[in-house]
Amino acid sequence: MDVIRSGSFPSAQGPESYFTGTVRIDPMFEAPAPGRVTGAHVTFEPGARTAWHSHPYGQTLIVTSGRGQVQLDGREAQVIFPGDVVVIHPGEKHWHGAMPDTAMSHIAVQEHENGTAANWKEKVSDEDYDAGKQDENR
Repeated sequence: MDVIRSGSFPSAQGPESYFTGTVRIDPMFEAPAPGRVTGAHVTFEPGARTAWHSHPYGQTLIVTSGRGQVQLDGREAQVIFPGDVVVIHPGEKHWHGAMPDTAMSHIAVQEHENGTAANWKEKVSDEDYDAGKQDENR
């Protein structure tokens, strides 16, 4: 058994190639081999978001504060709130991030395959991002 103390790993800025806006990633854990699960607390400043991406084994998001959006390719964006749990299935192309006027934080849990936990794609257009903020009570 290992006890991993909060703050054991240094914070990192989300890379510009995978994120739009200011994003802070605070790694929480990475299972020792043969385990593949990793977890991080991710904070998106207002308007910040991921690029479109998918995960080989899926991803679970647990919203911890603020309000955000999540969208599956080909579907409407949904507003997410603290306490919401979002289960993204393996291979589903999606993005997630904060609302334009409110930061959002979530815990992201995913498994890696050969060291890769995400398959990154193009950035989310302003049009796609703006479409989701229309109805914040969804």
